[in-house]
Amino acid sequence: DLVTAGPTREPLDPVRFISNRSTGKQGYAIAAEAASRGAHVTLVSGPTALDTPAGVTRVSVGSAREMHDAATRAFEDADIAILSAAVADYEAEEIAEQKIKKGDGPLTLTLRRTADVAADLGANKGTRTIVAFAAETQDALANARAKLVRKNADMIVVNDVTEPGAGFGTDTNIVTILADDGESEALPLLSKREVAARILDAVQRRRSKTEGRP
Repeated sequence: DLVTAGPTREPLDPVRFISNRSTGKQGYAIAAEAASRGAHVTLVSGPTALDTPAGVTRVSVGSAREMHDAATRAFEDADIAILSAAVADYEAEEIAEQKIKKGDGPLTLTLRRTADVAADLGANKGTRTIVAFAAETQDALANARAKLVRKNADMIVVNDVTEPGAGFGTDTNIVTILADDGESEALPLLSKREVAARILDAVQRRRSKTEGRP
């Protein structure tokens, strides 16, 4: 199995980068739970302060481009990809070779889209299962359903990060699991390890339903 976790860092110059508030806790919980169930797990992780779960092979990456390349390689040998990493949508058009000096006026940065890990894996999934994630702040379910289709994922796990107990850095989460067949499961406030278990249970049910599909 492939699990991605944590943030990415998109460099601007040798000392600065663009990132986000992800700590990787949910992804690491998923990797730990999968390994405890006997799966061979490759965890492609952005920068975090977390220890590698027992029995998990960790591949550490920095940028969205590195995350994309490592996940693509790991997906070759995976049956399931659970893509919980908070991958940056944009990177700097140009990375300054030297530290950008402070000036008197505003600083303008030009950003370009990064490679889309979930969409690229989804386009080449075959009979493999892809679980995408959506961290939202408004219209969570509608945005997640649109993302589920756009990424060609089998399932998507969505949470509203403005809800108490569901934001970045917490040890708990509140998620809804949506499947491409219209099924949904709204979970209450749970520990991230329990959320991980419920996600993996849902994946197992989904794969059992679709065994033998063309």
